[in-house]
Amino acid sequence: MLLVYSYTMTIERVTKDDLISFIENNAKIRIDSFVESAFETAEEVHADIKREDDISPFLETHVWPVTLDVIEHYLTTTHLLTTLQITSSILHDVMEDNDRILNLYSSQAYGFDAYFRHRFGEYVYEAANTLKTKPLENYSGSNENEKKFTRFTDYCNNLTNSKYDIKIIKLADRLNNMKFMAQIPNHEKIKRYLKEAEEFYLAFSLFPPQTIDFYKELRKAYDELKSIKITV
Repeated sequence: MLLVYSYTMTIERVTKDDLISFIENNAKIRIDSFVESAFETAEEVHADIKREDDISPFLETHVWPVTLDVIEHYLTTTHLLTTLQITSSILHDVMEDNDRILNLYSSQAYGFDAYFRHRFGEYVYEAANTLKTKPLENYSGSNENEKKFTRFTDYCNNLTNSKYDIKIIKLADRLNNMKFMAQIPNHEKIKRYLKEAEEFYLAFSLFPPQTIDFYKELRKAYDELKSIKITV
């Protein structure tokens, strides 16, 4: 069962201790040095970052809840859950913040890539790199909207052809973001999340192999966002 949020209350938080307890007691997986390193890196990169409401801590309302939702999904399916999926979930947003990476590691982005690959291996690196939104200047188009469209279609294509683990992490990530946006009715991201759900994410959850649990939750989140009177 996926972690459920209330649309009428502040989004539920998951602490690091909550997540560790769930991994050890529910998933029956030992927190080894590999997972500990993932926690350490996520805390380094995401420390003190707040979400769109400028209040909610990113780790406790996004990274840890997304990881927990991914684990819960695996525990209710026949798919194998290992520390690879857990570590990939914990680190799924680490490569998004290039400026913070540069400040922390005093190196170019490619230097962090090499460090990340060495520390966590190709499997986790592939997940983080696939999930990363690439810079807009990487894409062709006569204006910003055309470039954004090209980037989105490229991103969707990469997700469609990605491993099952990456699909699950992305669905948990998007579900969390959509639910969080329901707390900020006038935020500009609501329109984008609705459009992208209509154009890709709802269907993506039903692409083989189907993830009916995520489809149902995404549909609820979509319907909730759709009901919000947007004034931006």
